[in-house]
Amino acid sequence: MHAAAPRQVSGSLSNASPAARVGIVVALAVEASPLGRPIRRASDHAILADGSLLAVSGIGRAAATLGARALVHAGARALVSFGLAGGLDPALAPGAIFLPTHVVLRDARTLATTSAWHERMTSALASLHPVSAGSLLTSARPLISVTDKAAAQRDTGAAAVDMESFAIAEVAQVHGLPFVCARVIVDAAHDALPAALLQAADRTGRLRITRLLAQLVRAPGDLGALLHLARCYRLAHRSLRAVARGGAWADCCA
Repeated sequence: MHAAAPRQVSGSLSNASPAARVGIVVALAVEASPLGRPIRRASDHAILADGSLLAVSGIGRAAATLGARALVHAGARALVSFGLAGGLDPALAPGAIFLPTHVVLRDARTLATTSAWHERMTSALASLHPVSAGSLLTSARPLISVTDKAAAQRDTGAAAVDMESFAIAEVAQVHGLPFVCARVIVDAAHDALPAALLQAADRTGRLRITRLLAQLVRAPGDLGALLHLARCYRLAHRSLRAVARGGAWADCCA
């Protein structure tokens, strides 16, 4: 049984049509690569060829808040959370495109994405690739085990999990800006994250190969899970490219 329905955070996100200048927040540089090479860089953001603003924030809510604020300061009039997510709903396979209608926290706080913008993005992408919707949980920590994922899905009703989107939605709410989220599933609900992978990543999410090899020496049983996750990542990255090419950020929020 799901927990009680999440309560709405006071003050809803605007459903007005966003202005053309979109700010996109990603946690990691590898998630930003499908968006294309920036044509100009500033200290805390970059400008993409289509005029969108990009912030590579780092992992977690605090980092995402700073990234989103930087984009607003740089002139963004709408915010997007873009990148990878973990599956909580067993129906979501690696590579699935997930456009949440709500982002939630474990304490039952929830924020809605901007419905008109969400609908336009869904229509634009659905002609190219199947799209799923639902609630996205923003977690304070990685959900490593299948048990952790099942508990999160049971307690919140969320279909997927990340570590940044709620923070970006909060910044959008504070500034009265439209907000949408585009995430692609990399690890499914039945995939546990191998310890070797987590221990080999630094705070920016970058893998340290020597550290990974050392962890595999200690835990060679993780190799199979790592190879499986690498295949999942290739599927997910292909879908991220599809979202980047077919999402038409400026057109969807014009």
